[in-house]
Amino acid sequence: MATIELTKDNFGEAVSGPGTLLVDFWAAWCGPCRQFAPVFEDAAENNPDLTFGKVDTEAQVELAQAFGISSIPTLMVVREGVVVYAQPGALPAPALADLIGKVRELDMDEVRAKVAAAEKGTEGTA
Repeated sequence: MATIELTKDNFGEAVSGPGTLLVDFWAAWCGPCRQFAPVFEDAAENNPDLTFGKVDTEAQVELAQAFGISSIPTLMVVREGVVVYAQPGALPAPALADLIGKVRELDMDEVRAKVAAAEKGTEGTA
């Protein structure tokens, strides 16, 4: 499956959908982004059961700001509506494949329990 272009109009739907979404925040002028692009595309081809999307930070400034993207490329992984990874930097193909494997192995019930516990712990501490 090829990557999809994510915009402010379709991002919410893509993130809240079932399964796993990998998002590459990038810009055309960014050298490391251009180096990471074929790695990301290859991963998309090799993992047709996952959704791969790209956010052009120049065209989608609101999305980049909403996620606090200050360095590109930034890779974000959302599984079952929960952000499970978000880090700047271009990953080499073996590291991206390893990350995808680890995301597949996550126990999402455990992840959601940790998120809920963290949110409870921060209530009232503003």
